[in-house]
Amino acid sequence: MTISRVGVGNANASPTSALLLHILQDISGRIATICFAHRVGTALEPECKTYRLAADVFNDVAMILDCLSPGVPAGPPRVIVLSTAGVLRALCGVAGGSSKASLSAHFAKWGNLAELNAKDSSQETVISLFGMLVGSVVISHITNFSTTWLLLLILLSLHLSMNYAAVRAVQMTSLNRQRANIVFSTLLDSDRGLALELDLDPTTPTPSEKKWIILTPAQVSKHERIFHRDGALQWTQQHSSNTITHHLGSAQIGVSMSTFLGGSGSGNTSFQRTLPLQRLAAVFANEFHILFLVPLSNTEGNAKWHASILLKRGCAVEHQLKAWAHALLAARVLARITIGSSVDAVLTVVEGTLALLNTENRFEGYLMGLSGVGWDVDIAALETRGGRRIDI
Repeated sequence: MTISRVGVGNANASPTSALLLHILQDISGRIATICFAHRVGTALEPECKTYRLAADVFNDVAMILDCLSPGVPAGPPRVIVLSTAGVLRALCGVAGGSSKASLSAHFAKWGNLAELNAKDSSQETVISLFGMLVGSVVISHITNFSTTWLLLLILLSLHLSMNYAAVRAVQMTSLNRQRANIVFSTLLDSDRGLALELDLDPTTPTPSEKKWIILTPAQVSKHERIFHRDGALQWTQQHSSNTITHHLGSAQIGVSMSTFLGGSGSGNTSFQRTLPLQRLAAVFANEFHILFLVPLSNTEGNAKWHASILLKRGCAVEHQLKAWAHALLAARVLARITIGSSVDAVLTVVEGTLALLNTENRFEGYLMGLSGVGWDVDIAALETRGGRRIDI
């Protein structure tokens, strides 16, 4: 039997047609589950807030498609709509279940993960029962088609808005890419000794004491975006009345050697063929990472840079954080100067910024300060794809 003879919604459709539809939906959902888990499996924990809300979006869209399916012509169009709803529901299961596990571990402060999950399940059961009771009363008073759809859209909008507010309220203590951008840019910007060395702000007076601004998880959660560009390098400046964010480019951490040599994302062949590998190896001989930046296309006259970060075998979480902070600082410096297409000039900036991070154990002091305000610097949350490690 071909798909064109499934006859969904047709009173004359055979049980075989219904079974075939069920099989198609089940197959599409299982394939989507496998592909989605393979593609974003590594990112589910670092970006748990994003995927927790995305799961609700997937589920609500699937619900709308299910409601629209009776109005779709029978046959392949309706099969496609129902299969798409099944795929979205499968994505909701993967994203929602994985991100919920990560959030549950975050809230289980005293190791009471089982108790927390049990109470959460009980809470969901009570809410479901209450929803069924209210729905039974409401559905008996609504018979108009337009009113039904209006109420459905209102309830779905309320559902998403409440879940958005709930996700925004979560204060994660791990440093993923977005939170690392916010924390390190504010910290580096407040280090007046570093600013004078880099000449980022020539009007800054000579510092009389070392005073850093280290944002807490609660402060960072107010600046986080739930849906954001993955791998973006952004410099955040805190002012008394508002926050200014400068987009510096992009970054990849834990890349393979072929990606590093290819200058992924740059589109600039002049850098791809002339990377000074021996000099890079010498500069980073005592580090657990190797960094280089290549220029992206200019946007409105502002230079953007792509940072590729190689991680060495034995690289720990603190080394990954240092690599990301180094990439952010180097991109900030390169964005403020004009160097053309000189590889030597880029390497000079990379070497100079690394030396400043190592001066008087500056970065180790940063990590101690971060731990002091509540950040967990022992959780790896920077890699959203399967990472590679190299031996030199």
